[in-house]
Amino acid sequence: MNLVNLESVSHAYGPKPLLAGVSLGVEEGDRIGVVGRNGGGKTTLISIIAGELKPDSGRVTHTRNLRVGVLSQRDDFAADATVQELVLGGKVEHEWASDAAIREILANLLGDIELSSRAGALSGGERRRTALARLLIGDDDLIVLDEPTNHLDIEAIAWLAGHLAARKSALIVVTHDRWFLDAVSTRTWEVVDGSVERYDGGYAAYVLAKAERSRVAQAAEDRRQNLMRKEIAWLRRGPPARTSKPKFRINAAEALIADVPPPRETVELLKFASARLGRTVYDLEDVTLHAGGPDAGPLVLDHCTWQFGPGDRVGLIGVNGSGKSTVLRLLSGSVRPDSGRLVEGRTVKLAHLSQELAELDPNRRVLETVEEVRKYITVGKKEWSASQLLERLGFKGDAQWKVIGDLSGGERRRLQLLRLIMDEPNVLLLDEPTNDLDIETLTELEDLLDGWPGTLVVVSHDRYFLERVSDRMVALLGNGKLSMLPGGVDEYLERRAAGNALSARAATAPAPTLVVEAPITVGLSAKEQRELQKELSRLERQLDKLAEREGKVHAQMAEAASDFERLGKLDAELREIAALKESAEIDWMDVADRLGE
Repeated sequence: MNLVNLESVSHAYGPKPLLAGVSLGVEEGDRIGVVGRNGGGKTTLISIIAGELKPDSGRVTHTRNLRVGVLSQRDDFAADATVQELVLGGKVEHEWASDAAIREILANLLGDIELSSRAGALSGGERRRTALARLLIGDDDLIVLDEPTNHLDIEAIAWLAGHLAARKSALIVVTHDRWFLDAVSTRTWEVVDGSVERYDGGYAAYVLAKAERSRVAQAAEDRRQNLMRKEIAWLRRGPPARTSKPKFRINAAEALIADVPPPRETVELLKFASARLGRTVYDLEDVTLHAGGPDAGPLVLDHCTWQFGPGDRVGLIGVNGSGKSTVLRLLSGSVRPDSGRLVEGRTVKLAHLSQELAELDPNRRVLETVEEVRKYITVGKKEWSASQLLERLGFKGDAQWKVIGDLSGGERRRLQLLRLIMDEPNVLLLDEPTNDLDIETLTELEDLLDGWPGTLVVVSHDRYFLERVSDRMVALLGNGKLSMLPGGVDEYLERRAAGNALSARAATAPAPTLVVEAPITVGLSAKEQRELQKELSRLERQLDKLAEREGKVHAQMAEAASDFERLGKLDAELREIAALKESAEIDWMDVADRLGE
C-alpha cells in the first residue's frame, strides 16, 4: 500500500531552494535512510512527508487514517510533566507493566530514569530518550526519525536498530550514523541540490551505487580520484577484527577497488610516528583514578597498567558515565591520577578535542582563525593550505570568510578540529569528534586522519567512524581496567550482554548459587601463568604474520587486477586467511580471559 505521495514538491528558505520539483512515494514496509549535507534539506523533506510542514508548491497526499509518529530534534515537554505521563500517558500500571514490548522499551531507553522524574529536571540526553520511548510505545503506520541516535551510547544504538528492524511500521530516518543506516534501512535517499537521488540498499550499497554512477559519468582517471572508492575498499576489507562485512556484489566491488591501496600505509606511518614521537608516548603504571578526583565519583581505573605507543590508533569504548572522557583528560594532563604514575614521552605534542567548544573570537573570520595557527601543513606526503583543508571540511568559497559569531555548533566544531590539526600535533585525543558533522564531512575527516601519522585515541558513539579510523579497540567495562577487544565493537556488545545476563542471574539466585556462579579467575600457579603468557605471545605473533600475509595478498590482487582467474584464487586465499585469523582471535580471547586480562 502507498502511504505518502509527493508530487512536484518545492520548498525554499529565503533565496535558497532546498527542494525543487521532487516527486516520490513511501510505501508500506519501506525502510528509508535519508543522507545529505547539513542544511541541504533532509529535515525539510521529512517534515513535509510527515505533514508537519506545508511545501511552497506541489502536492502531498497521505493515505486515509495514516498514523505518523515523528521524532524531531527538539521536544516540547512541559517542565512539570513526569516521565511516566509523557511516555505512558493515561495507561495504568498493570496495563503497561504486563506488556512485554513496553517493558523492553522502558528497560533499554529509560532504565536509569525514574518514571516520577519531572521533564524540567532531565538532561538533554534523558529528554531525548524519553521522547524516543514515547514514540516507540505508539502503534504507528509510519515512523519518521530525525537523528534518533543523538545522546545514545553504542549499546542503546544497537538495541534501537534491532527494535526498528523487527517492527512492521514503515520507517524514514535521518542520521549521520552510517552503521545505524546500514542496520535499519533497505533504501537510501540522498538530498542534494534540491533533488532526491534514490538508491536500493543501506549505506554500504549506497556508497557502491554512487561510485558506479560516478564511474559511468566520469573519465577513468577522474574515477580514481573519487574518495568513495577508498571507503569502498575499507568496507570490503574491513579492520582486522571486523567479522561482519557488507555483502557487495563481489565483481563490481573488485573492479572498483582492485588498484586502491589500503586506507593507511601502516608501516610508513608507524616509521614516521616513531621518528617524531620516540618510543614512549603514554605509560600508565599502576594507576587508580576516580572521575571526581581522589576517592570521589565513580571508579574509572583501578591499579591499571597500560601503554599507548607511537602510531597507535585506539578506539575507547564504554557506556555513558564509564569514564572515557576522564581517561582522555588524564592523558591530556588536566586531571591527575589518585595513585600510580603517568609517564609522558618527552617529544609528545598534544591536541585534545573535548566535548566543550573552545571560545573563539566571534568577530574574527574563519580563514583568519586557522591561518593564525599555521598557513600550511603536511599530511602524509601532501602539503595542504589552510584554505584547502577548510574546503575539505565543508567551508567552501565564501563560507571561509564567515564571521565566527554566525557559525552553527557543527561549524564551530569543525573549525575547532581543524585548528588543532593545523598546529601539527603528534598525539590527538578526540572526544566525540563526529557530533554535528554530516556524512560527507565525516568521510573527508576520515580520509584526512588516514594520512596523519601520530598516536590517536578516539571516544565516539559513532560505530562506523570508530571502526574506520581505529586499528584496535579498548573498553572500560566497569572493572577498573582497560580491556583489549580483538573482536572490536561486536566483542564489546557480547561482553556487555554476557555481563548483564550474569548480573541478572546473580541478583535472583539464592546465596549458595552466587558462590558457585562467581567467575573464578584466581588460583593459577606461577607455571600455568607463564605457559598462558607464552601462548598469548605465540597467538599475537601468529596474528601479526597473518596480517602480513593478508597485506601481501592484497598487493598481489592489485597487480593482477585484469587477471580474473588469478583474482579468484587470491580471493579464496584471502578467505582462508580470514578464517585463520578469526580462529586465532578466538583462541587469544580465551587465553586472555583465563589470565584475567
